Amino acid sequence: MAVRDRWISNQEGSAPYQDASAPPSGIPATKCRSVPAFPGSCLSRYTITNRGRELVRGTAIGTGVSAGTVCTAGSLEEASACPDHCVLVCPDTGPEWLPILERAHAVVTEHGTRTSHTAIACRELGIPAIVNAGEAMTRLKEDDPVTVSCAEGDEGFVYEGFAEVQVTEIDPNTIPVTRTRIMLNLANPAAATRWQCLPADGIGLVRMEFLIRNLIGVHPMAVLHPEQVTDKAERQRIAELTKGWKEAGAFFTETLAQGIARLAASVYPRPVTIRTSDFKTNEHIKLIGGRNFEPLEANPMLGWRGASRYYRAGFREAFALECEAIQIARDEMGMDNLRIMIPFCRTPEEADKVLAELARNGLARGDRNLAVYMSAEIPANIELAEEFSQRFDGFSIGTNDLTQLTFGVDRDSERLSELFNDHHEAIKRMIARLIETAHQNGREVGLCGQAPSDHPEFSAFLVNCGIDFLSVSPDGFLRVKEQVALAESAEAAHE
Repeated sequence: MAVRDRWISNQEGSAPYQDASAPPSGIPATKCRSVPAFPGSCLSRYTITNRGRELVRGTAIGTGVSAGTVCTAGSLEEASACPDHCVLVCPDTGPEWLPILERAHAVVTEHGTRTSHTAIACRELGIPAIVNAGEAMTRLKEDDPVTVSCAEGDEGFVYEGFAEVQVTEIDPNTIPVTRTRIMLNLANPAAATRWQCLPADGIGLVRMEFLIRNLIGVHPMAVLHPEQVTDKAERQRIAELTKGWKEAGAFFTETLAQGIARLAASVYPRPVTIRTSDFKTNEHIKLIGGRNFEPLEANPMLGWRGASRYYRAGFREAFALECEAIQIARDEMGMDNLRIMIPFCRTPEEADKVLAELARNGLARGDRNLAVYMSAEIPANIELAEEFSQRFDGFSIGTNDLTQLTFGVDRDSERLSELFNDHHEAIKRMIARLIETAHQNGREVGLCGQAPSDHPEFSAFLVNCGIDFLSVSPDGFLRVKEQVALAESAEAAHE
């Protein structure tokens, strides 16, 4: 059996959703059968036909409906004590909450945005979530039965009791075929098989930092140089994690390679784009041992991140580990559908340094058909698209960073959220220019982000500009596919 076939078969039954049909703890099965904890399949739609009174509302993440009993948690320690299948209610979550999220039927947070950790993680897990839900911690009472609905548009609602829900299964044969490729944003290997029923054209974005954070949890430089870690408990934890490995670096690279390969196997032979790490210093410092290797920056969002790390002392060795993991997944595990994306590359000169670093670590662009893309998320990437086209095989537009750097608005600012408009005319003009320039140079352009899911008119704009692919969260796939099909039909009618 080929390596890639072995990876596919090993995934069967490995996802944490195999018991998702079980009723929430303490709820009679007869009461919860009409409200599955997760969609019966990734081709389900929900309609609430009878509900209790509204308790809380906020921003809907996903399109599903779920029920359970409330468990409020003001901290990670409190959340760890929450029972399986509960509706987790908390101020917010971070990367270290992932094991808790995997056990929940739904999540409600008082803070957060569509780009927060809670939103990104729950979309991949297929868990209905409501973020920015105001006074959820006080309005939702411990152990009360509730229904969490994200099936009613942009707003999500928490209703008292267990609602009656109609579930409609979509016939895969009715999903339209589109010229524009529609791909998925994924980063959780355990969740990848959940979305195999979607007719996606591959995975357009795998965030390396999510894999490192969730599978390893240790700063890569701390893995290589544990003697420099000053915290005794952290040194002990690193020793425990790397015990049994001939080299500590092998623990990092092989664990990472396995996660990458599971994602690549889930859609093989369709392409999978792995974006090399884009930790900001304030995120990297939270990893085990991170405090000993990261500078303190006043503005980490505009600091030492993305491409600027890969060729500099203090992180070059760590980037080599990422490269080795990709190489193992491609060459030893047979995942030749992998391609690379470089994030936050500020100048063409920096691109040259990064490409040289990739080649030095066995990942030369073009070698064994290896494609290297760049994330277009800085206004300079648009202005210098001609020059970048000579160095990369394509572009993937990152709307979140491009929007915040265009308008000078922190993408996670709740107070300024009304100014964060990722489909504003200014953004659209830059996207149109990038597509035109890239196509003139024989390069393709895609877009990774929520905007096509949330705004049908934006999908039509992208199609009219000739976008080559869109990569969206799994819960938005069907909606975007339909919007793109309509836009392509309208375009054809006008020709």
